Amino acid sequence: MTQPASIQPKKSFLERLPSLSILGPVVALVFMTAFFGFSTTTFFTSRNLSQILQQVMIVGVIGIGQTLVILTAGIDLSCGVVMAFGSIVMTKFAVEYGVPPILAIFAGIAATTLFGFINGILITRVKLPPFIVTLGMLNIATALTLIYSKSQTISGVPDALLFFGNTLKFGETQITYGVILMLALFTLTWFILSETAPGRHLYAVGNQPEAARLTGIPTDRVILVVYTVAGLIYGIAAWLLVSRYTVGNPNAGQTENLESITAVVLGGTSLFGGRGMIFGTLLGAIIIGVLASGFIQMGIPSTYQLLITGALVILAVATDQFTKRKS
Repeated sequence: MTQPASIQPKKSFLERLPSLSILGPVVALVFMTAFFGFSTTTFFTSRNLSQILQQVMIVGVIGIGQTLVILTAGIDLSCGVVMAFGSIVMTKFAVEYGVPPILAIFAGIAATTLFGFINGILITRVKLPPFIVTLGMLNIATALTLIYSKSQTISGVPDALLFFGNTLKFGETQITYGVILMLALFTLTWFILSETAPGRHLYAVGNQPEAARLTGIPTDRVILVVYTVAGLIYGIAAWLLVSRYTVGNPNAGQTENLESITAVVLGGTSLFGGRGMIFGTLLGAIIIGVLASGFIQMGIPSTYQLLITGALVILAVATDQFTKRKS
C-alpha cells in the first residue's frame, strides 16, 4: 500500500480553537452572565431578559450599519443623531402634518438615507476622511434635529409607528417585534456579506483597497453604497426608537454612536477594515446590555460601567492588533 505524497499535519488543540477576536467576546459574555446571575436574584428572570433584549435592539440595529462602515476601514460618528433626526421626521409628519403613518415612516427613512448618501459622496468624491465627514455630520444632524423639532418632544404618535414595540410571548419572556426585526436584519446582513459578490467586494475593499481596485472592483461605488445603506439602517433604528419610547425625542441618539462602535469592536470586527463577522456585533451589543442590566440590579453607579466598557474596548483593539501582527 502506497502512502500519500503529502500528509496534512494534525492541528493542535490550540490551533483548532476559534480566534481570539471570536473567543474573547464569548468568554466575556459567559463570565459576566454568570457573575451577575450569582450576584443578584433577579438577573435570570424573564422580565430582565426582556429588558436586556429591548436595550440591545436599537444599538444592535445601528451596529449593523456601523459594522458595514467599519469593514471598509471607515467610521460613522453621526449614526445616533441621524437616527434621532429620522425619528423626528417620522413623528412630525404623522402627528403635526397628518401624513399617513406608512408615508411618515418612509419619509424618516428617506431622510436618514440621504444623510448616509451625503456622507458617502463627501468621502468618495471629495476624498475627505470618514472621521471628519461624520464628525461634521454629527453636529449638522444635531442642529437640524433641534431646529426642526423646536427642541420639543412629539407625543400622540399613531399606533402604526409603535408596532415594533408590541410584544409576543416566548415561554415566560415577552419579546418585542423590534427584537425579531433586529435578528432578521442581522441574518439578512450575514447572508449578503458571506454568500454574495457585493459582500465579498466589501471585505476586499476594506482589506486591500488598491488591490481590490486593480481587480476591477469599483471601490468608490462600494463605499458610497455602504454609507447609503447604513443611513437606511439608521432609519429603521429610528422607527424602533419611536416604537420603544412612544414619542419623538429630539435629544435621543446622543450616545448610540459610541455604543455602536463599542459593540462592533467588542464583537471582533477590526477597526482597520476587512475582517469581522456581523453576528459578532450582535454579541458585542448583548455584552453592553448585560453589563448595563447587571450594574443596575447590583446598584453600582453607571460610571463603573463606562470604566469596564472602556477597558474591554481597549482589550478588544489590542487583541485585534496582536492577531493582525501574528497573521
